Amino acid sequence: MKVGIGHTTLATADGAIADPVEVARHAEELGLDSLWCSDHLMWGTPILESALTLAAAAAVTRRLEVGFAVLQPALRPVAWLAKQISTLQTISGGRVQLGVGIGGMPEEEWAAAGVSVRERASRTDDALRVLPALLRGELVELPGTSGTEVTLSPAAPMPKVWVGGASPAALRRTARFGDAWLPAVATLEQLRAGREVLREEAEAAGRPAPGIGVSVFATLDAHLGGMSHEALVDMCGGFGYPREHADAAVVSGKPEQVAERLAALAEEGVEHAVVVPFGGEWRRQCDLLAEANALL
Repeated sequence: MKVGIGHTTLATADGAIADPVEVARHAEELGLDSLWCSDHLMWGTPILESALTLAAAAAVTRRLEVGFAVLQPALRPVAWLAKQISTLQTISGGRVQLGVGIGGMPEEEWAAAGVSVRERASRTDDALRVLPALLRGELVELPGTSGTEVTLSPAAPMPKVWVGGASPAALRRTARFGDAWLPAVATLEQLRAGREVLREEAEAAGRPAPGIGVSVFATLDAHLGGMSHEALVDMCGGFGYPREHADAAVVSGKPEQVAERLAALAEEGVEHAVVVPFGGEWRRQCDLLAEANALL
């Protein structure tokens, strides 16, 4: 199982956004497999633009994979989205992991982008349908236009597509368009159930069964005075997760305990764990995750 770290929640000791260049270099030196970031125009806290963040990380590394966890395709015109992804693939030498989701919160960012939040699911499906051909440099009729056709150049390999979300619609979207499923804050039982649904949906769609990843909310330095397990569970309630679910899904403890939880995910067939740390200085978060990863 590969182990990556989420950049969006990483901060300096004084609360500033962690420099993605420094984080990427350090993560690669530590032997972590990937760096991921969220995709929002606006959020409750300051947030960097996702494609530029990953481009900065890719430019200073050679091995580290760079991923969206998750990108919201519906916020952008699909041709522009394809150009961003193909450019990032070129800069990184094919190291992009394309996590996608329909999003929806906060609603203000949809108004700011000039897109109706009610169209997010259909726009996401339309984007996933044409992105492979756009990246291959083929002539493509753009969805939602009156026969507008474009060809983008240079061509680039289509990244692996991870579909976020845990709803029945998200699982169907994964089976139709995705290479793998990437739910957030998922319990082991939820992953088992989702895997069975994916097999059935993929068989019905005539596609191979998708792989499974998971985005894991974690407090890695609670034993050093960082955010407590209980505080992280409470925070998950603000994202709509019931307390019992969050308590079973989040990861906390010393590196040995974190490694044990990650090993349990690997036993369930998880091929890539994206650890999203909360609380504490970014370098310590990376170091503690690397300790746990080494124990795997």
